[in-house]
Amino acid sequence: MQVKCPTCRREIEWSAAPSRPFCSERCRLIDLGAWLTQRNAIPGEPAPGEPEASPDWPRSTET
Repeated sequence: MQVKCPTCRREIEWSAAPSRPFCSERCRLIDLGAWLTQRNAIPGEPAPGEPEASPDWPRSTET
């Protein structure tokens, strides 16, 4: 079965892709980075006690 990588949209064979649904480890890490930096997010209200995300996150440790 042919599927498209969610990161680069390249067509890959599902059964032959060890990093599925991604075509490569690189695409998998790009996607993970997008979630960690909050470029990707699931919309909704913040959980109780969780600070709201700010546009300057992550903050630099330099003063």
